[in-house]
Amino acid sequence: MHNRRTLLRRGSAAAALSILPSSFAADAVRKAAIIGHTGAGDYGHGIQRLFVNLPGIHVVAIADPDATGRAAAKKIAGAARDYADYREMLEKEKPELVAIGPRWSGEHHAMSMAALNAGAHLYLEKPFTRTLAEADDILVLAKKKGLRVAVAHVTRCAPTVLRLEKALREGLIGEVLEINTVGKMGSRAGGQDMMVLGLHVFDLARLFAGEVQWCQARIRHQGKAPTLSLATESKSDPVGPVVGDDIFAMFAMDSGVNVTFRSRVGLEKPAGPFGMEIIGSKGIVRLNSGFEPTISLLASPNREPTTRTENWVTWTGGVDPADEASLDGLTGYDAAHRRVARDWLQAIDEKREPLSSGERAMKCIEMAHGVFQAGLDGTRVDFPLKRRTHPLIAG
Repeated sequence: MHNRRTLLRRGSAAAALSILPSSFAADAVRKAAIIGHTGAGDYGHGIQRLFVNLPGIHVVAIADPDATGRAAAKKIAGAARDYADYREMLEKEKPELVAIGPRWSGEHHAMSMAALNAGAHLYLEKPFTRTLAEADDILVLAKKKGLRVAVAHVTRCAPTVLRLEKALREGLIGEVLEINTVGKMGSRAGGQDMMVLGLHVFDLARLFAGEVQWCQARIRHQGKAPTLSLATESKSDPVGPVVGDDIFAMFAMDSGVNVTFRSRVGLEKPAGPFGMEIIGSKGIVRLNSGFEPTISLLASPNREPTTRTENWVTWTGGVDPADEASLDGLTGYDAAHRRVARDWLQAIDEKREPLSSGERAMKCIEMAHGVFQAGLDGTRVDFPLKRRTHPLIAG
């Protein structure tokens, strides 16, 4: 079971760091490059600004096939040079660090493999890849070359989330029993929501509850069970085919914790903010996800005669709210990216995996693909998934 002793034994890099360090070893200036594609995922949530004013980093170049977008991004990034072809850039500049920006994941595999073969450590916008096979390729090559891959699951490195993971292991709400997660829903409810935003809550669910053993799911499209022929690529978020406007999934974790995921059209307001509730034997934690996550604690859920709502209190774990909202003079997504990037750079120096590693990102995609497979087949799916191609593409 997922009790305090089990959690303490599992440990984590977050516990060792407590909060992310303010600096990393920088004996020499590192050459960085940025790859974007204006009109095809652009630069994600501001990845052209990833290295701005970051000590020990010199942005030597930026690549983007769109001339107008490239010029704008070059100015923002402070890049010395620019290229239409990222392969030419990698060959000529030989950067040590490469940030891959497009929110659309169709080019991530090719861009990543080219950058790794050029000898660069990687920072990618999420989703990591379109398929598990693509993710496997990147991870195998990175390991072979001793290179570090980080993916922008930015909530993972938020100060309060690092403190919460430690507090849960120390018994903040007793034994963790169940985690219920929801997507953002709205107009993207269902499969699209799961692939775009569900990956964040999947990452946190694994952080708090361990590895997935198996998954079961129900998927509906306009009230009926969908067929493979209904799977389509989203026009606004091309991250691989998706299906369904109503998804409910349950994951059995190796810790004994059960994790659920819901994304259903019409459920946005009744379900509350995008995030999760972590239910323990002595209390409940509510985590509203995002680049500035907020956490609330219900310490005595069965206390009478007060209502549950009246008992909720904000929980910061001792983190100053200003530290959650800003970093190095940055705010919003820029501050969130900076936290992941600082850990990535420190991981390179320490020869360890980043907290927001490529492997963790692969396992988030594996959870989502497990839901598609279980929902369409109507069967329980065991993890790790044997099928590494996309479950919504026949063959």
